[in-house]
Amino acid sequence: MDQFLLYSAFLCAILALILSLYAGARVGQMIKASKDLDWDAVANMTGDLATTKKTIQTLNNRINGMHSPKIADQELMLQLLQNRQPQQSNGSMKQVGG
Repeated sequence: MDQFLLYSAFLCAILALILSLYAGARVGQMIKASKDLDWDAVANMTGDLATTKKTIQTLNNRINGMHSPKIADQELMLQLLQNRQPQQSNGSMKQVGG
């Protein structure tokens, strides 16, 4: 049992070392890639991201507005009945269809 714990701890340490070297290499690549980046480019990217975010928010608001009813269904039915009653009282209307 002691041997198992020793080897598993050793394996975990080796794995942690490999992952930390991999993370260090990725950070190095990111620093190298952003070395030529100046503040004007950062400001332009920030502005572009803000514009994109605002566009996405506007689109989401439009989509959400399509699903939420503005007027309750009962009010619509009431208006339909009120508009239909004067037409039915007029005897000169000819009924077409079913």
